[in-house]
Amino acid sequence: MSENITDQLSLAEAAQALDTVTDALTALREEGAAQEPLEDVLGRLALTAAAAVPDADAVSVSHLDETGPRTVALTDDSVADIDGDQYAAGRGPCLQAAASRQPVRAVVGEYADRWPEFTAAARAAGIRAYLSVPVIIDTPGEGPGELVGSFNVYARTAAAFDPFDEKMMQLLTTAASAAISNARRWRRAQRQVEQLTEALTSRADIDQAKGMLMAMHGIGADEAFARLTEISQHTNTKVHRVARDLIDKFSRP
Repeated sequence: MSENITDQLSLAEAAQALDTVTDALTALREEGAAQEPLEDVLGRLALTAAAAVPDADAVSVSHLDETGPRTVALTDDSVADIDGDQYAAGRGPCLQAAASRQPVRAVVGEYADRWPEFTAAARAAGIRAYLSVPVIIDTPGEGPGELVGSFNVYARTAAAFDPFDEKMMQLLTTAASAAISNARRWRRAQRQVEQLTEALTSRADIDQAKGMLMAMHGIGADEAFARLTEISQHTNTKVHRVARDLIDKFSRP
């Protein structure tokens, strides 16, 4: 009888965890999510992981870029040194998960010889089990995908985490990959809009400056533009900057 109750509780927990992750995935598909700062999105996903995995006491997100690894989201500041010591030492489960592109799940102390810095930091924080899952962005036609970091789940119970938790975290890392891709696309779109706005503004300034030169010197549009480009070459200044300076000069009282 007690086994049936336990099974029912496990099923209920699994269903609740799946609902939590499903809600997070739904939120990521909303248009506004792509406009959020990447750290905010990953922070929400870290909180989702902490709620979805029953034994999770803390969750961090490690991000890898050209400057090296750094923690961009953290649900509990008490485990910050665990990540930091791994980065400083250049080894540990979060870096191993990233390097191997495979989840790393174990009890603290099992790999003390391999990761002494991580083991010491985890024990100091009261952490007894961990689960690190890599975050990989799909790059169709360009290889196995871009590795960008890992989700790291910490527990103060040695018996924490099982294969279901591992699969759950892999599902969340898929969401994280989508969030990073969306953020990158949004930033690219923003840059394109800014460049287009700058180009249109520059064109308007050049046209206005040409009009001023034409009115002042009784010359045509081509000659006016030639004078702007001549000043640009002599002063090593972009044409639109020359135009802006000319407008400012003759617009003063």
